[in-house]
Amino acid sequence: MTSRLREEFKRQRHVVLHAVVTEPLLGFLWRHTLARVADAGDDAGDTQVPAAAGFYAEPVMEHLLQRLQPVVEEASGLRLHPTYSYLRLYRNGASLDIHQDRPACEISVSVNLGADPRASWPLWIRSAEGPIAAHLEPGDALLYRGMELEHWREPYTGRAVAQVFLHYVDQAGPCAAWRFDKRDGLALTVPLPI
Repeated sequence: MTSRLREEFKRQRHVVLHAVVTEPLLGFLWRHTLARVADAGDDAGDTQVPAAAGFYAEPVMEHLLQRLQPVVEEASGLRLHPTYSYLRLYRNGASLDIHQDRPACEISVSVNLGADPRASWPLWIRSAEGPIAAHLEPGDALLYRGMELEHWREPYTGRAVAQVFLHYVDQAGPCAAWRFDKRDGLALTVPLPI
């Protein structure tokens, strides 16, 4: 199975990974996202997607970035450095413009953490074969070369979709200097509520 995924990723530069996050962790991450957005209020704005809440290097997601690294390395066939995580809660009307990512996002993983209502909202990738809709169930992920492939989302019609983006760079590649997104390390300290 893994060799098939590796070959598919090498050939297409993207592959869907099914059930990379499962219960009970998946349910925790969905509830954590909703609570994080509620706690942040107006401070949770996202400059790239105005109808969304976003969090750079959110500590729980930084742990997930580290936890899933072996899975991503296995599926990609690459030795990786983690760079950063980005948590986003899309709301009704949100869309994502067509873009390619910056050097810290050489290898990207977009994980569906949950949706209300639970319905597919595809992440589009422009591959050599043309536009492809990646339909991800909660817990599924799209592994893709974010700097190379254009990707986007059409306007969302549901209430909320939680997505975390986990980014890595090839240890032997031209973007290796972006390890930890040029920070001293990952933001793994979770602040305790007072």
